[in-house]
Amino acid sequence: MREPTPYAGPGPGGRQRRANVLGLIVPSVANPFWGVFARELEAEATRAGYQLQLCNGERDPAREQRYLRQLLSEGHRGIVLCSSPLDLASLVPFIRRGAVVVTADRVAVADDPPGTMNVSVDNASGQQLAVAHLAGLGHRRIAFVTASIPAVSLVDRLAGFRAAAGHVGLAPGEITVWPSRGRIPFGDTSLVELGRLAAHELLAGRPEDPTAFVCVNDMCALGVCRGALELGYGIPGDVSVVGFDDILLAGLARPALTTIRQPMRQIAARAFRLLREGLDDAGPPRTRTELLLPELVVRESTAAPRAS
Repeated sequence: MREPTPYAGPGPGGRQRRANVLGLIVPSVANPFWGVFARELEAEATRAGYQLQLCNGERDPAREQRYLRQLLSEGHRGIVLCSSPLDLASLVPFIRRGAVVVTADRVAVADDPPGTMNVSVDNASGQQLAVAHLAGLGHRRIAFVTASIPAVSLVDRLAGFRAAAGHVGLAPGEITVWPSRGRIPFGDTSLVELGRLAAHELLAGRPEDPTAFVCVNDMCALGVCRGALELGYGIPGDVSVVGFDDILLAGLARPALTTIRQPMRQIAARAFRLLREGLDDAGPPRTRTELLLPELVVRESTAAPRAS
């Protein structure tokens, strides 16, 4: 691969353009997961002589497009987009203008434009690990707590949870998906409160209440733990909780959180490699998706359900 060029001539209005700057658009730095991902991607970029420009997109398509226009106007063609949008049609004008875009935390879906590159953990496998772990402990009533965020990764996790529940023999009436579609517009910045509210709604001392929760990410899982404790439930004595991501806080919480670990360093390395290959390829960009396997990390927040 070519060595990065430090200067690519003047940009619009006489501004200098640096070809060795990469753009990273994350959903929200309020989620520690994205801070760690940015650090790992920056480490990869720095070793290769690149710098990283961090943009906080808040999953707002208009805001993301403003960042894309700004990055391209400054000569920065390599961009990692992390919001996992359902539709990539908005990227087509930027790809035609020379942008090389890798989407992280997303797999390819039907109707993606040619030339899009994706890298993600296998979300379905992560849900299989979580549900199999809880079922192996004896749990039969399991709730899945998600967020009202239009993202491919969250769609995949929900689908993976449903498939995993069926695989271990749980009946539809034994699983709960919360919230129901469109009920509560929680996003990245309020996932802890989302989890807390889920615990308060689902744990009411009824025979049909869940004995275990699978959460869309660790921040949501920490909120479920908080809500359960507020209600007087013990974790894991009364309720078991599984997260997703394995952020630093997961191991520091009390009880420490059982979770599905994303191989962050490898995801960042694959994203950077795809970006470099796309930037160095003189031909049209090639559509590619790379999947990495997650890992179950068992800590203190899961145990066998209390006997009735």
